[in-house]
Amino acid sequence: MFDNLSELTEKIYLGEDATIEFKRELPHRNSLADEISAFANAKGGVILIGVDDNSEIVGVNRQELDRAEKTVVEVCQDSIEPTVLIFTEKLRIDDKNLLKIEVPRSLFVHKTSNGYFIRQGSSKREMPTEQLARLFQTRSQARIIAFDEQFVPNTHKNTLSTALYQRFITEGATEDEIEDLLLKRRLLVKDGEQYRASVAGVLMCHEKPEDYLYNSFIQAVYYLGKDKDANYQLDAQDFKGPLDRQIIHTMKFVKRYNAIAARKDIGRIDFPEYSMRAIFEAVVNAVVHRDYSKTGSKIRLFMFADRLELYSPGALANTVTVDNLRYSQATRNELLARLLSEITLDYDMGRQVARRHFLERRGEGVGIILNESETLSGKTPVYELFNEELRLTIFAAKPPLAGDKK
Repeated sequence: MFDNLSELTEKIYLGEDATIEFKRELPHRNSLADEISAFANAKGGVILIGVDDNSEIVGVNRQELDRAEKTVVEVCQDSIEPTVLIFTEKLRIDDKNLLKIEVPRSLFVHKTSNGYFIRQGSSKREMPTEQLARLFQTRSQARIIAFDEQFVPNTHKNTLSTALYQRFITEGATEDEIEDLLLKRRLLVKDGEQYRASVAGVLMCHEKPEDYLYNSFIQAVYYLGKDKDANYQLDAQDFKGPLDRQIIHTMKFVKRYNAIAARKDIGRIDFPEYSMRAIFEAVVNAVVHRDYSKTGSKIRLFMFADRLELYSPGALANTVTVDNLRYSQATRNELLARLLSEITLDYDMGRQVARRHFLERRGEGVGIILNESETLSGKTPVYELFNEELRLTIFAAKPPLAGDKK
């Protein structure tokens, strides 16, 4: 919205309306949360920090600009339920620094500590009960469109990397055909007259998805002991980039610390702590089923001396529970699942995990995780749900004792 400076400058000159709000300086957190949620509950809009109510550009000093951007992100995560996905941009107009906060129209109804607000004209209003009820009904129907197919604000066709999106379209297609194919695959979607990258498009076809979708990466940590203790943290890495690349890097991390014991009495027999096939299924499941609308948390993998823990943001989809995971199948991000099922693994990784593609879509993933891990360690992995975050614990296998005929 207002993507070029001339258009934005014209809007500033015309003054506040239903699509734009001016703030001389960053307001109090609660007030800012109300303004952001009001736009999200309406048709979206822009908040400009550094512009007075009378349209005078006063600017923000450089140090305050950085602090303001950080605060805005925190407010969206901590002071609004559910979290609002925004896009911030630092601008310079008339030699003055401004912070542009673009708030898209949301598929959800957002609440702050002060209540439910909506943008009407040039100001926000608390919604009366009847209007709130209608909005809940409208937004619940809109959620028929999956989140991974929604457009990402401030993206465009060129946000998608040619080298990455070519994996999903017909080889040799012309420029016009490419645009049509990207739309059909929902990697690109229309926002009025504009073309925007979808959530799945950014996650699979952009080199830095985290620039648009906060925390859309995997964090991995290896501890020497059995507890989360910084003094015993041997390695910690954040794996970013397209989702398939994140999965591969995470697998390499686990393989590096997957201790292998061996018996040599009759040839060499290896006994790894973890089944790489089970770990692969677990990481792919976390990536495909996480709730990308929850930007306050990331996928986290922790390796300890006795276990591996994998955390994925979001409650279980539909009627799936931790008790029926083995037998139920419900995909939160159907588009992502389809895209990952089309990417072929390289020979080495395919051999390790006994499959050809990232996702086979046969509903066998949880069974593989449970069966292969229990065969190695003698303990069944445990799924638990904490505050809409799913945790999987896989127990490390102990090396066989001398003379053990296992």
